[in-house]
Amino acid sequence: MKKSWIIIGVVGLLFLFMVFSLVGSYNSMVTKDEAVSGQWSQVENVYQRRADLIPNLVNTVKGYASHERETLEGVVNARAKATSTTIDPSKLNAESIKQFAAAQDGLSSALSKLMVVVERYPDLKANQNFLELQAQLEGTENRITVERQKFNEAAKDFNTYIRTFPRNIWAGMFGFEKKDYFEATAGAEVAPTVQF
Repeated sequence: MKKSWIIIGVVGLLFLFMVFSLVGSYNSMVTKDEAVSGQWSQVENVYQRRADLIPNLVNTVKGYASHERETLEGVVNARAKATSTTIDPSKLNAESIKQFAAAQDGLSSALSKLMVVVERYPDLKANQNFLELQAQLEGTENRITVERQKFNEAAKDFNTYIRTFPRNIWAGMFGFEKKDYFEATAGAEVAPTVQF
């Protein structure tokens, strides 16, 4: 009789251990999943900050270089495309991140062309409003890099957590899937050449 109570006690303890392991793992997965979503929101936030600076920059340049209409329209159109491309954090995958990055890269390219145009106008380069906007834009580009790095770190933390045993079993049961990283676009490792 005593032996059967010991067996029941051991089985009960194992069952409780599994339940607590399951609950703790599930709660941690939810927390880490939310961290990835929150960090993605920060990535979008800094890209939006960049997009918000662009109309002022374009208007400042327009006053000095009004005949550079094609370049200015290119920046405005690229901004419109970049701000219209958003991703639901619950649907983060490689394809959606790639589409978002492509829209943002188009804006970066248009801004680069705008900066080349600016080189032709010494009065504009000395304009205080332009200098302030340019400094803010440079700061925002740095923030974008930092937030993308933080997003990738949060995704790595989540991915590592759900892929280790026994959490990989629980992750599969509850539908937690690996998060994709924000990667540089092809050719980004080569610095662009600027010619005047």
